[in-house]
Amino acid sequence: MTRSSKSNLHSRANYLALFTIIYNIVEGGISTWMGAADETLALFGFGLDSFIEVISAVGVWHMLQRIKTNGGESRDEFEQRALRITGGAFYLLTTGLVISGLLSIYQQHKPETTLWGIVISLASISFMWYLIRQKTKVGRALESQAILADAACSRACVYLSLVLMISSVGYELTGIGSLDAIGALLIAWLAFKEGRESFDKARGLNCSCCCTKS
Repeated sequence: MTRSSKSNLHSRANYLALFTIIYNIVEGGISTWMGAADETLALFGFGLDSFIEVISAVGVWHMLQRIKTNGGESRDEFEQRALRITGGAFYLLTTGLVISGLLSIYQQHKPETTLWGIVISLASISFMWYLIRQKTKVGRALESQAILADAACSRACVYLSLVLMISSVGYELTGIGSLDAIGALLIAWLAFKEGRESFDKARGLNCSCCCTKS
């Protein structure tokens, strides 16, 4: 591979990392706003998850700058700290969603509508599959296990979006309020697994993402 081609691939990887950061900020803002307005816990939790993903994405962006400079893929202190913060935030989100979800079921709460959950989940699935394909392509071209691991772990976002879409569609079709809370509980479960994965990666363990293809 020529130096020019390698430089172009690194620039592409950098673009994808920045796109991931910006997209998650926008998605998180819209999701939490609409989730609070429509009183849908699943959408609100999904939005908070997106904000946490921003911290992880910043760590990935930093990693790419380091790899471009010296070629090393071992995580430095900044990336390890970002992973630990991400893991802790996911655990806090898990706790909050479990408590809120169980309380919502107990109170038989019903959201005003879950239409925005359907719209946002469909948009998220589309963008995430684009990012996964592009990151995988760049990772293979650069023979970078770090970039390929990031692409694999991005599939967790697709699963989160599917949970949001199913719970949102289910509520719109049936009007059963507990479906929104159940969706929030499933998001909590996925957030817990993401948190555990973040701490594992901070300790230098290989990616064993729940989102990795079997």
